[in-house]
Amino acid sequence: MKSNIIKYIFILFVICIIGFATYKIYYKEETTEGNVQSNVIETDNQVITNMRIGIAKFDNINPIISQNKDVINLSTILYEPLIALTEDYKLELRLAKEWSKVNEKAYIITLKSGLKWEDGTPITGKDIQFTVEKLKAGKSIYSANVQNISSIEIIDGQTVKINLQKEEDFFEYNLVFPIISNKQFVAEKDFYKSRIAPMASGMYKVKAATSDTMELIQNDNWYQNTQTKIQNIYINFYSTMGDVYNSFKIGKIDMICTSNVKIADYIGTIGYTSKDYKGRQLDFIAINCKDTILQNKEVRQAIEYAIDKKKIISSVYHNEYYLSSFPIDYGNYLYNQESKSTYNISKAKKVLEDAGWVYKYGRWQKTENYTTRTLRVSLVVDNSNKERVEVAKLIEQQLEDVGIGVSLYQVSNSNYKSYLKEKDFDMILTGINNGYSPDLSYFLGKDNLANYENEQIQSILQEIKEITDENVLKEKYKQIIQIYENEVPYICLYRDKKKAVYSMKLIGEFTPNNYTSYYHMSKWYRQ
Repeated sequence: MKSNIIKYIFILFVICIIGFATYKIYYKEETTEGNVQSNVIETDNQVITNMRIGIAKFDNINPIISQNKDVINLSTILYEPLIALTEDYKLELRLAKEWSKVNEKAYIITLKSGLKWEDGTPITGKDIQFTVEKLKAGKSIYSANVQNISSIEIIDGQTVKINLQKEEDFFEYNLVFPIISNKQFVAEKDFYKSRIAPMASGMYKVKAATSDTMELIQNDNWYQNTQTKIQNIYINFYSTMGDVYNSFKIGKIDMICTSNVKIADYIGTIGYTSKDYKGRQLDFIAINCKDTILQNKEVRQAIEYAIDKKKIISSVYHNEYYLSSFPIDYGNYLYNQESKSTYNISKAKKVLEDAGWVYKYGRWQKTENYTTRTLRVSLVVDNSNKERVEVAKLIEQQLEDVGIGVSLYQVSNSNYKSYLKEKDFDMILTGINNGYSPDLSYFLGKDNLANYENEQIQSILQEIKEITDENVLKEKYKQIIQIYENEVPYICLYRDKKKAVYSMKLIGEFTPNNYTSYYHMSKWYRQ
C-alpha cells in the first residue's frame, strides 16, 4: 500500500514536470514569435531606419555660426550650398542651376526652379544675399569665402549677380557655404547669438532638440526628393571627445570623424570599419629660386633626391601622415597620380656630377669663372614647432650624408614670420592649409614664396582661368605637374591624415573627404 502511494506520488510529480516544461516551451515560442514580429516592424526586414551620432562640445546647429567641425560636417545633409564638392573635389551644382563668369570680377548665379525651405516657402536670391551679408559681418568659418565680394545684385527672384573687389582664380569654389533663410532671420537683432535652428533645404531637417540631444528627420521638401533608408538621426551631445569614443565603443553611436589618427587607443581595433583620407594640411620646403646656388634646378633636384620622406614620416610622425608630392595631391581630380617617394642617393649624386659639381673632401664643389664654390645651403625652421624642428634636423642629416652642407637656423616665431614675409632664406620648412580649389597661384603665381619664375607655367595659369572643359583642364594641369617635377621649386613632404570610423552595423558606401563624410547617405542603413 505504502509502495503504491509512493508510485502515485512519483507519477504525479512526473506529470507536473512535463506540464511545466510544456508550458515553458510554449511560452518561450510565443514570446520569441512576438519578439520576431516586433523586430520586423522595428527594423523593416532587418534594416534599422535610424542612426546615432555623437558631437563633442556642441555650440550651435546653425552652420554659419558654429565653429564645431562635426556640426559643419553634419550641416551638409541639412543645409544646401549653391555649389557642393564631389568626392574628388569637382564642382557639383546644388541650389544653383548654373553659374557663369561675366568678367574678371563678376559672376551670375541662377537658382533651380521650385526650390523650397522645409516649411514649403521658396528659396530665392534674397536668401543668397542675406547669407553673404551675415558671413561678411561675422566670424564664421565661411567668412573668408565671401570677403572678396563687394556686392550682390538681385536680378530677379532666381538670379543674382556677385561682384568681386578683385579677380580671384577659381572663385566658384568659394560658393560651397550653406544658404540660410532671409525670412526666418531678418528680424533677429543679433544673428550670431541666435539659438534658432535654420530651416533646412537639404536631405534632413531638425525635428526636436534639448540641451543634450537632437533629432533629425527626412525633409519632405528637399528638392532631390530621394527616399532615404535612414529616417531618423539621433544626435547626442558630449562634453569631450573621450565621451564620444566611449559611447562608440559600447555601441551607442554609429560613426565618428576625427583627425586623431591614434583613435584605436581609445576604441580598440575591432567592431568597426575605418576609412582614412588625406587632410588639407601640407608641410613642404620652399626653395629660393633666386639664390646664387639654388637657382640651378640640378641642385634643387639633388636636394629632393637626398631627402627620405618615408623615414621622416616614420621617425617623427609614426607613419600617421601621408607622403606628399604636389600641392593638390589631397584627392583633387586634377592630380590623378599617386604621390611617391623620390629618395635616391645615387641620382642625387649623379645629377650634381652631370651639372659639373665635383665631390671633394666630403663636399660638393664647382669652379666657375675662376671661383670655386662649395655646395652649402641654409634651412630655416620655427623653433616653437617641435615636430618641424625634428623634421629639419633629419633633413639636415640626410643632406649632409650626400655631401650637401646645411646651416640649420632654428628661429623664433616672430623671426620665422619675417623670413616668410621677406622671402629672405635659402630654404624654409613651412606649411599651408590647402583650400578646396585647385588654385596654384600661392605656389606658382607671381610673387610666389619660392621666387620661382617660369613663363610657360605663367601662361598656363592664365589659360586655365577661362577653361571649363574638364578634359582640357586635366591636360593643362598635367603640363604644370611635369614642369614642376623637373624644376623643383618646392619639395612637398607630407600631409595630415583624417579618419572616419563606422560601426559594423552601419551599412553603406563610405567615401569621406575633407568636405563631408556623408556621400551616398541616402543608401545607408543600420542592422
